[in-house]
Amino acid sequence: MKIAITGATGQLGRLIVEKLKAKVPADQLVALVRTPAKAADLGVEAREADYSKPETLAPALAGIDTLLLISSNEVGQRAAQHQHVLDAARKAGVKHLVYTSLLHADTSPLSLANEHRTTEAALKASGLPYTILRNGWYTENYTASVPGALAGGALLGSAQQGRISSAARADYTDVAVLVLTSEGHRGKTYELAGDGAYSLPELAAEISRQSGKTIPYHDLPVAEYVAILRGFGLPEGLAQDIAGWDADAAHGALFDDGQELSRLTGQPTTSLAAAVASALN
Repeated sequence: MKIAITGATGQLGRLIVEKLKAKVPADQLVALVRTPAKAADLGVEAREADYSKPETLAPALAGIDTLLLISSNEVGQRAAQHQHVLDAARKAGVKHLVYTSLLHADTSPLSLANEHRTTEAALKASGLPYTILRNGWYTENYTASVPGALAGGALLGSAQQGRISSAARADYTDVAVLVLTSEGHRGKTYELAGDGAYSLPELAAEISRQSGKTIPYHDLPVAEYVAILRGFGLPEGLAQDIAGWDADAAHGALFDDGQELSRLTGQPTTSLAAAVASALN
């Protein structure tokens, strides 16, 4: 059985390839990437596969039984790019397609959700056997701000007291590997999130506890947060998105208490304390 992973040189893709290598022989794995040379260190076969170049996808999927479609990082182009992959997978006779979607994609107010909804609908209409992994927020999305918070003396955001049920990339990796290497998941949609939830004030308190510095949380109006992010050098669109996601988090968009992720893997998700400790090291 050949398992292929798109976006295999990305942050999530690399983790998945490495954990798959511990479960299945490396010669059964294929890294699908834009630039195969960049995947040389993965220790598996690498094939060129560019979401935006459909002509690369059919050869890349030849002989593939199971495909993990890690969603594109090109927001605004995802739906069309994913459709190219679905079309190629159907023609190649892929027997199982696993897609990384978004937590509560069918109802989420997040700006990211629409393209995931479109892809989920296309996947269901394609006739391909599928599993949908609706990944919640990555804890790293917030702990990436730890160095800046320490340097600036405060954690900034617009999420108010919103509860965030994030999990670490390693947690989402574990469930992806499980689904790719075991039976009973076809036709299923899994809502995946962390076991516990926290607010940004609680994140700031944990940073303070572990660093020994007082790092308060400063909640800002969205427009003010956007201006600060732009001042850090972020493009206008990305600054708007980040602040908007915080505003949605304030109203529960990143919360889930179903604990489906840990139920599937049989182990607790990474704690906030452990995630902060990792960010500080």
